[in-house]
Amino acid sequence: MVVCGEPKLVDRRNDILLNPTVIIEVLSPSTEAYDRGFKFHQYQLVESLQEYGLVSRTEARVEIFRRQGNGEWLLAESVGLDAVCHFKSIACEIPLAAIYRKVNFEATPPAPPAPDSNVPR
Repeated sequence: MVVCGEPKLVDRRNDILLNPTVIIEVLSPSTEAYDRGFKFHQYQLVESLQEYGLVSRTEARVEIFRRQGNGEWLLAESVGLDAVCHFKSIACEIPLAAIYRKVNFEATPPAPPAPDSNVPR
């Protein structure tokens, strides 16, 4: 998470930031749908948020959703170890090779198969 300016916190526990500029999530099989769905919808309500990044665990891929002037969100993807992801709101560029420097994709367990809706349970 990145905040520009003075952090605004909910309380003295200092664990809930009210004014993030950028939020980045590393996707996991158990939370990916939640991160892309409900959580992203809630983040869109945070006025200060300009970019929401999703980092894949299964391939060199970073998706960045950017808030547009009209309030819509536009997706930009960076794919492959030669790519660079750009966080425009904070003028930051990060090579995917740096993000995935110690990641061995062969050792990453595959995501579980989607349930077959035709199989009785």
